[in-house]
Amino acid sequence: MSRRLSLLLLAFSILFPATLLAQPPTAPQQCPLNFTALRPFLAPPLPSDDASRCAFALQSVRLLLSLHLAATGSFLVPASSSCLPPLRDALPFPLPPPDACGLAGIDALLSAPGCANISTRAEFDARVPASARRDINASCDRELGAVPVCTTCTTSLSKTAAAYLLPGSPDGGNNVTGCVQYPFIYAGAAASLRGPDDPDTADCLYLLKANSEPSKGSGAPAWLYGVVFGCLAFVLLVAAAAASCFFVWRRRRRAAAAALAADSRSKRSHAMESITASTTLLKFTYDDIKMATGSFARDSIIGRGGFGNVYKGVLPDGAEVAVKRFKNCSAAGDAAFAHEVEVVASVRHVNLVALRGYCIAATQREGHQRMIVCDLMHNGSLHDHLFGAGECQMAWPVRQRIAIGMARGLSYLHRGTQPAIIHRDIKASNILLDDDFEAKVADFGLAKFAPEGMTHVSTRVAGTMGYVAPEYALYGQLTEKSDVYSFGVVLLELMSGKRAFMSLSEGESFVLADWAWSLVRRGKTLDVIQEGMAEPGPTKVMEKYVLVAALCTHPQLHARPTMEQVVKILEADSAPGPLIIPDRPLPVVANLADIERSVSSSTGSGQLFSPSGFRSFIHRDEDATPESPKET
Repeated sequence: MSRRLSLLLLAFSILFPATLLAQPPTAPQQCPLNFTALRPFLAPPLPSDDASRCAFALQSVRLLLSLHLAATGSFLVPASSSCLPPLRDALPFPLPPPDACGLAGIDALLSAPGCANISTRAEFDARVPASARRDINASCDRELGAVPVCTTCTTSLSKTAAAYLLPGSPDGGNNVTGCVQYPFIYAGAAASLRGPDDPDTADCLYLLKANSEPSKGSGAPAWLYGVVFGCLAFVLLVAAAAASCFFVWRRRRRAAAAALAADSRSKRSHAMESITASTTLLKFTYDDIKMATGSFARDSIIGRGGFGNVYKGVLPDGAEVAVKRFKNCSAAGDAAFAHEVEVVASVRHVNLVALRGYCIAATQREGHQRMIVCDLMHNGSLHDHLFGAGECQMAWPVRQRIAIGMARGLSYLHRGTQPAIIHRDIKASNILLDDDFEAKVADFGLAKFAPEGMTHVSTRVAGTMGYVAPEYALYGQLTEKSDVYSFGVVLLELMSGKRAFMSLSEGESFVLADWAWSLVRRGKTLDVIQEGMAEPGPTKVMEKYVLVAALCTHPQLHARPTMEQVVKILEADSAPGPLIIPDRPLPVVANLADIERSVSSSTGSGQLFSPSGFRSFIHRDEDATPESPKET
C-alpha cells in the first residue's frame, strides 16, 4: 500500500510543473497614460523629419507622465503595461525605429526608477529640500506664456536637477525619465497654475505647441490693448470716410437711376411702336383680356413658364384663346415681349402656333401689362399626353403625325424664313396639339435669328435640361443643329414614352438619348419603342423613326442631319437607302469600365445595323445636295 502511494506522489510531482507550464502567459495590461490629452498639440504644422519626430514623441511622453503623476502620485507606470503601441497610434505621423528615438524598451524605462530610485512624488519631496520646492512653486506657479516668466521657471528646474538629483545618480542620462526630466515632470503636476496640459505650460515645459485657439482665462499683455485701440481708431476714421463717399455715391446713383428710367420708358415706347408698325395683329384692351380670363382666375391657368402664366380665355365672339401674360415689368421684359411678338407674327405655317393679337396696358394697381393672345389648343401639349396622369395611350398613326408635324414646323423656321430662326427651346411642353392632333411648335421667347453666312451664334445658354445640345451647353455655340438635337430628344420621348432626363438616387441620372443609343448600338432598336403601344405601325417604319432620333441626338453636330433631310426621311414610305450613323464618343462622365471596354473593343465599325436587317442610311435628294453626315 505504501509503495503504491509513493508511486502516485512521484507521478504527481512530475506532472504538476508541466501543467503549470502549459498555462498561457498573462496578457499585458493597458497603458494608464491618457493619450487623448495629446490631441490639442497635434495641429499642423507637424514635424516632418525623423529627429523632430523623435523629439516630439519624447516630449509627449513627459507631458503624459506629468498628468499621470498629478492623478496617481507616481512617476512610473505598472511594469506589466505596454505604452509604445498606443503612443504610435496617438501620433499622426509614423515614428522612426524605437532605437533611433531612444524609445526602445520604453515600457521598461517607464516602469523602472528613472532617477535615484525615485518613483513617487513623496520620494521626490524627500530627496529635494523644501526650500528648493518652494523656489519651484514660486517660479512656476504663474502664467508661463510670457518668455521671461518661462525662462525663470525652467532655470529653477534645471538648478534643482543639477543640485539634488544628478550627483551620484548612475541613471541620470535616461532621456525619457532621467534626472534632468524629473523636475519638469514634477513642476507640471505639482507647481503649474493650470496643469501640464495647459497650452502655455506645455509650450514652456515640454516644447509642445497647441492650436491657435486662445487659452481660457489667459490675460492679454498691455501692448495688445494699445494695438486694439489703435486699430479701432483707424476703423472709425475709415468708416467716417466711407460714409461720406456713400452719400456722394447714393446722390449720383439716384441721378443715374432717374436717367435710366427715362431711357427705359423711351425704349419701351419704341418697342411697342415697332410692334404696331411691323404687324397687323389685333390690339386687345386690358379689360377685354381681363373679362375673357375671368379676371385672371387661378383656375384659368393652363400653363406656367419662366416668362409668366398662360390662361384660358373666351372672347366676346365665343372664340377660345390662350393668353400668355408676361411678368411685370422691366426694360428687359419689354424687349423679350417685343421679340416674341415680332418672331411669331412674322411666320405663318400650319405647324407653328398662330398669333391672334397682343395687349399692352398700364394700370394703377397692377402696373405695366404685356400679353399675347393665341388660338387655344384643346388637346394641350405633347407633354400632357406623354407624361400626364396615367399611361400614354396614343396610337402609332397619331405619334407619326405629331413627329412629321414637328419636323415640318422646325424645317420652316430653319429654311422658310429669312433670316433663319433658331427656336432654342424645343421640348415636349412646347409642342401643342390641335383638335386633329396636328403638332404646333409654340413659345418663341428664346428664339434667335441666324444671320445668313454665319456658321453659328455665340450666346448665353438657355433651354431645358435633357434637351440642350452638348456643343451649346458646353460652349454656347448655337446653330440650327442645336434644334435638331432637341427635336431628336422629343422624338425619342414620343417613341419610348420616357422622359428626356430623370434624377435617380445616389447622384445618378437617366439620360434618354444615351439610353436609346446604347440599345441601338447593340442592335436592339425596337426595344426603344414603348411597350404595349396602341395600334403599332410597321416594324421597319417605327425602327426608322428611332434611328433618325438616334442620329439627330448625336453628340457631334456635323453628324446630325438638317431638319429638311429629317422631313424627307420621315415622310418616305420606305427606307430610301443606307443611313450611316457615326459611332458616338465616350461621354464626359464615362466610368472606368466603359473606357476600358471602348479601348479593348475591336468590333466597332461606326455602322449600325438593326435586328430586322434595316441598315442605317443617308437620304439623298436628286434636286439638292443637302449636307450629309460623314462617318467618323
